[in-house]
Amino acid sequence: MSIPTLSYQYMPSPFGQLEIAATDENLCIVRFKSERSHPTRNHEILEKTIRQLTEYFLGYRHTFDLPLATDGTPFQQEVWRQLNRIPYGATCSYGEIASSIHRPKAVRAVGAANGRNRMSIIVPCHRVIGANGSLTGYAWGTSIKASLLAHEQKYKIIQS
Repeated sequence: MSIPTLSYQYMPSPFGQLEIAATDENLCIVRFKSERSHPTRNHEILEKTIRQLTEYFLGYRHTFDLPLATDGTPFQQEVWRQLNRIPYGATCSYGEIASSIHRPKAVRAVGAANGRNRMSIIVPCHRVIGANGSLTGYAWGTSIKASLLAHEQKYKIIQS
């Protein structure tokens, strides 16, 4: 089996530069990355992703419509599906995610799956918080997580 070739683009955002990668058929990476480490190439999925992320940062878009390649274990896939069910501008605890997938004792495993999400913002892992409301764990730091949540609160109120 051959490894698919990835195309890359980089996008400035209000919270830092994003690295975006796709195969010929699916988006597979959206992450904060300060340095460009790959050559860029125009690609239909990347252009669509940048357009939708721009709309998100402008407050016009609350959900994404992109073909995703979310490679992971069945458990990780189940957690990521639950992340996509957290409404824009809302939060959910790791324990609530564990309970929603009928694995109430799998709180740490949910946290680990959340940390393996390669689709920052698109699959909204930033909306998952600690049981006490704290902004625990985010691969790019809790300050970016707080900024993304504040951004969504701002536009949730404006759109209401």
